[in-house]
Amino acid sequence: MSEIAAKAVTTRQKQRLARIVPYLLLQALIVIASLLGLRLLEPRDPDDFAVSEFSLREAGTTRPVTLPDFTASRYSLADPPLYSGSFVSRADGAGTTWSVFLPRFSNGVEVAINGVTILDSRRDPTANRPDRNTPEIAMIPASLLREGSNDISVRLFVWGPLRGFLDTVYVGPDAALRPAFETRTLLFVTLPVVFSAWQSILAVILAIMWLMRRHEPVYGVLAAAMVLGVVQAFITPPVPPAASSRLVGVLLSSAPIESALIVASAVLFLGWRWPRYGVLLFVPGLIVIAGGLIAGPPLPRILFLLLGIPTVGFCLVLMAGIAAYAVFRRQDVASFALGCAATVVLTCWVHDILSVFEIMPNERTFVSRLSYSALLIAIGAGLTWRFARALNQVDSFAGQLVARVREAEERLKASFAREEARARAAALANERTRLMRDLHDGLGGQLISIVALSERGHEGATITDAARAALKDLRLVIDSMDDIGGDLMLALGSWRERAVMQLRPHDIALDWRVATPQGLPLHPELRPWHVIQIVRILDEAVTNAVKHADARHITVTVETRNDGQGPYGVISVADDGRGFALGEDGEAAGASQTARGVRNMRSRARRCGAVLELSTDESGTRVRLQLPQIFPDSDAAGG
Repeated sequence: MSEIAAKAVTTRQKQRLARIVPYLLLQALIVIASLLGLRLLEPRDPDDFAVSEFSLREAGTTRPVTLPDFTASRYSLADPPLYSGSFVSRADGAGTTWSVFLPRFSNGVEVAINGVTILDSRRDPTANRPDRNTPEIAMIPASLLREGSNDISVRLFVWGPLRGFLDTVYVGPDAALRPAFETRTLLFVTLPVVFSAWQSILAVILAIMWLMRRHEPVYGVLAAAMVLGVVQAFITPPVPPAASSRLVGVLLSSAPIESALIVASAVLFLGWRWPRYGVLLFVPGLIVIAGGLIAGPPLPRILFLLLGIPTVGFCLVLMAGIAAYAVFRRQDVASFALGCAATVVLTCWVHDILSVFEIMPNERTFVSRLSYSALLIAIGAGLTWRFARALNQVDSFAGQLVARVREAEERLKASFAREEARARAAALANERTRLMRDLHDGLGGQLISIVALSERGHEGATITDAARAALKDLRLVIDSMDDIGGDLMLALGSWRERAVMQLRPHDIALDWRVATPQGLPLHPELRPWHVIQIVRILDEAVTNAVKHADARHITVTVETRNDGQGPYGVISVADDGRGFALGEDGEAAGASQTARGVRNMRSRARRCGAVLELSTDESGTRVRLQLPQIFPDSDAAGG
């Protein structure tokens, strides 16, 4: 088993090595391509009009210099370095406009022609940041130009912590200098603004996504990083010696925090947990901010140079390592794109660091902020890829869900059909059982009585009465099978006709009273077996009045009442007979036929959910049947 496990481990290592080697080779190609791109990115200036030989007066001394040139770093503008030189104006034709073109400088310049100032970059707030590489061009008034030699002086303003830098100055016809100026403006001014605007839009989109999906903090972290980047791009620092806002210095020194946020968003985007010690990445940025708030300029610039720039580089290296590890472990599109973008930005950062430390003195072009857009493109591509994959998964899940719902519907339909068939069969069986029981209890008993009377030789009148009772019971069973639509009054109307026919031979009058206009409320749940139980109760009450009470009048009252919880019906049967004795429990005393009849009436009332009240005295007997608001589904509900 140990040999098999060792072989499995070796196989996995080979597979991982096979993944990482091509990735590293690709990153090396990206580095080479980035360096070549930086070479090609550098615009070609009109060398025919270059002015590079100057004399520099700095710190009380004057010496000849050749541009490009670096001056000493300083924090005071009391004695700025002054470059003095000359150029030759040639008469190329009437109306030719000449200009002065400065490709690169730091931090601010003032240009004078023949002692007259024609350009002061400090009036343009966007032109005094080294990371912008903002070019400047100024037309020379024709009245200032002299045929032949002309004087030019460039005063360089430096406010540290980097050394001042002045690139080659170009003086010539505006038509020859303008294309180079416009190219540099497009690359180093317009494109950063476009990318920063794109970054602000992406920040808004990410913030909205985070507000809608609070459980995914990656969107909020990335939105915060984008906001810091936009702030750095669009907030312009005041130009010395103007008063400098500490808050502006803090915001412009927030690049370390932005880089730490990018690393945190990458970790969260790849689905990993942010480690506790990861907060250490934010410490340098917080130190820079604290320095800006407490001391103000130039301390934030110094702290940014000492802490901020190394932190940015470390975060970029960390980003590249995270992306490489993700490709090594997962090998997905998002990790691959993130790794390639991190390599591009890291290469540009190394290029800028070498320029800052003058290891590449002629490469004084800062492109880190411009290359940062590559990282935004990678993040946007990763989020888009993730969103598209989520949509595909949602579509696939929706298709599967629709198919499963259809299958469930088919199963439910089949189940409903089976249950409906079972319910129909059960209802038929219950109705058949009820009908058989009613025929057995009612018609069967009457037929047995008729047979017994015939065998005993009783008179025809007695047999006729028994036959009429059997016929009455048969009609009752048949009438109960009619569909009355929940209207119990229809069944009571049929019962009233039978009751009148029953009472007529005995000279008993039936007084029918409907106390409420609607009679009884409708009951959609009313079933035939409910009707037959109610009708048998009424039959029993009338039969007792005929046989045992010697009554001359029977009053039937039908009404609807409402106790606040809903309407319910009440049917009362009262006679003027002699009544009978009641026991302590409210039942008829003894074991007479009347007592059995009362017990049957109460049993039937319970089976259909009704309440039977019985009262009797010397003036007669009153049976009150209170119907339920909703009839029960089963005749076993009452016991």
